[in-house]
This record gives sequence, structure tokens and C-alpha cells, in this order.
Amino acid sequence: MSDLKLMALDNEDLDVISAYMQDSVFKVGDMSYAPKQEQFSLAANRFAWEQSDRRSKPYERHRAALVFKRVQAVRSNGINRRNGDEVLSLLAIRFDPRGEGPDGTIELALAGQATIALDVECIEAQLADIGGAWETAHKPRHPDAGD
Repeated sequence: MSDLKLMALDNEDLDVISAYMQDSVFKVGDMSYAPKQEQFSLAANRFAWEQSDRRSKPYERHRAALVFKRVQAVRSNGINRRNGDEVLSLLAIRFDPRGEGPDGTIELALAGQATIALDVECIEAQLADIGGAWETAHKPRHPDAGD
């Protein structure tokens, strides 16, 4: 399978990226915010959900970059930003519009009720696999969801 490359310009697109990034893991040190460029990015090890139904092959993870543009501010809750080695697990990405305009807040919901909130002018995100894939023996489980 070829490397994944996706772009989100609206809430529906962002839902697709959220599905592909579900259960991705990354370190606090893998996040970056560049205020002058209005860009927030992170490098993560994403679980390849698009390949998880194959019975004859092992599960895979891919190194991926997720970039949000037009970011005005970044806030976090439940994360020790001084601990660059702390591993975070991404559960979902949501958009909460502010009024009727395209601006709002993109929330990265993390395990342990931690969050990262990005105040954005509009939705503009890119997801791309940036490295090779590797096998993993474990498929993420969500007991509350019936797994």
C-alpha cells in the first residue's frame, strides 16, 4: 500500500483524519508550535486501521506527520510539557466552530482525559506518512466500544 496523504479543509475531512489518527502515539517532544508561521505539528506512530482487517498479515504502525495551519493559539490540559519523553495516545480530533464563521477550536482528545486545543482561523490540516511501516502484534482495543 502506498503512503497515506490526506488534507482537511472542513469538518468532514477532519473526521477522516481523526479516524486514521485514532490510537496514534507520540511523545510530548514530538509536538511543535511555530506562532509566526501559525503552524502546529506533531510526528506520531499511527496504527494502520486501514489494514487492520487483514487476517493473514500482522498489524502495522506508520510514522506520520500531522500539521495544522492558521493556528492562532495552543493550549493543553493534563500534559506535562516539560517531560518531552511522556507518551501520549490520541483518541480523536474534533472541531468546535466559533459562531458561524470558519474559525473555532480543534481539540485533540488524548487518553487520560488530556487535551490539546488549537484556536484556528479555519480548518487546514495535512496528514502524511513520512517513514516506513513496522509490524506490531497488538491491535488497540476499546473495551467501552465493544472490542
